[in-house]
Amino acid sequence: MPPVALELAYIVSGALFILGLKRLTSPATARSGNGLAAAAMLLAAVATLLDRSIVSWTTVVVALLVGTLVGVLLARLVKMTDMPQLVAIFNGFGGGASALVASAEFLRTTQTGAEPGLLVGITVAIGVLVGTVTFSGSFIAYGKLQGVVTGKPVTWPFQRTLNLLLFLGLVGVAVWMVVGPPDSALLGVLAALAFILGTFLVLPIGGADMPVVVSLLNSYSGLAASAAGFAIGNPLLVLAGALVGAAGLILTQIMCKAMNRSLANVAFGAFGGGGTAAVEDGDRTVRRTSPEEVALLLAYARTVVFVPGYGMAVAQAQHELKKLMDLLRERGVEVTFAIHPVAGRMPGHMNVLLAESDVPYDLLKDMDDANPAFQRTDVTVVVGANDVVNPLAREPDSAIAGMPILDVDHSAHVVIIKRSLSPGFAGLDNPLFYQEGSMMLFMDAKEALGALAREVKEA
Repeated sequence: MPPVALELAYIVSGALFILGLKRLTSPATARSGNGLAAAAMLLAAVATLLDRSIVSWTTVVVALLVGTLVGVLLARLVKMTDMPQLVAIFNGFGGGASALVASAEFLRTTQTGAEPGLLVGITVAIGVLVGTVTFSGSFIAYGKLQGVVTGKPVTWPFQRTLNLLLFLGLVGVAVWMVVGPPDSALLGVLAALAFILGTFLVLPIGGADMPVVVSLLNSYSGLAASAAGFAIGNPLLVLAGALVGAAGLILTQIMCKAMNRSLANVAFGAFGGGGTAAVEDGDRTVRRTSPEEVALLLAYARTVVFVPGYGMAVAQAQHELKKLMDLLRERGVEVTFAIHPVAGRMPGHMNVLLAESDVPYDLLKDMDDANPAFQRTDVTVVVGANDVVNPLAREPDSAIAGMPILDVDHSAHVVIIKRSLSPGFAGLDNPLFYQEGSMMLFMDAKEALGALAREVKEA
């Protein structure tokens, strides 16, 4: 490929990456943004492979067909509730691929008898270190989200000391790779230590913090890709990695702010026991309700707010929720949805589910817009959410003290759809369940919303 054509392809690809990332910031444009970014990656990969004459057209086409088939199968077969796990796997493969690219460049250079330059040595070491940490850490995160690995924090004596020693060992090996004689064995030692460090860093983090961890690992995968781009001298890979790294870091900061916790607290706080903590009994009682009673309350309300949570995702209840919304709007009820930034298992989880069922985007309100309206809301229906509506966040001695929540308890009536009184991932009981004006509908979310839709239709 002529150099001018390659540079032009990279410029177009870089522009598409930036435009695609911009369009991903809104649910209304996210699908087209994803398509633009995919087209950018396709253009960049094909142009690079043809320019370097690494593979033939036949190999490129076969690879495209195989990749397309795998992508289509994943898109069709993976449930929406499993999207966080899929994102974690993507992060892991991205980090692993970057580590392999950096390693291949180091081995190629040493096999020719030449010594890698200072820049190549540093970027190779960073690419292998960060990429391998991302790879192992992401698969531990996947295991915790999938339930293969316990969601409880896994801790052991001298844990932080051991991690510090591992990190110092990694730095020592990396420095020796850069300043010492070329040695492929050091590459293997670096990768092995990084693999162990990635595992040890994520194991002590509880299931409640896995969305933040996945976001941070996404940033790591971008950093690893950027380092690999420097190692092989590919400016587009540097750009793409930097975009991913920056976006992941910004998203991580947003999520930490939404939980009122620092990144250090997430990484070292061992918070979130996977929702297995015992519920306080005491003398408190809950008001049980039925679909018939809730349907009457909804049918004759002026304003209704739905608060979706992970329980809705697990039950795949978004389509039933859309039917109920349509019936209420036909009766003249004002319906909106309040979305907490960390509802579900990844940012935008609830938005994606509701968009899948064709809920209009303008009905989705973020926390800052939704909270002032709760005092004027007749009925708030909480569908499988827990920690994001827990008033304990307002208590200074609570484990979630200061975490911004949706102020659903300010509504005239609150209906909570849950299977039981079990706590959320934070492992805390929720006083909302027992307060005056709250009603518990103990049912599967999909069954409950379906029953409510039938009753509202007959009301």
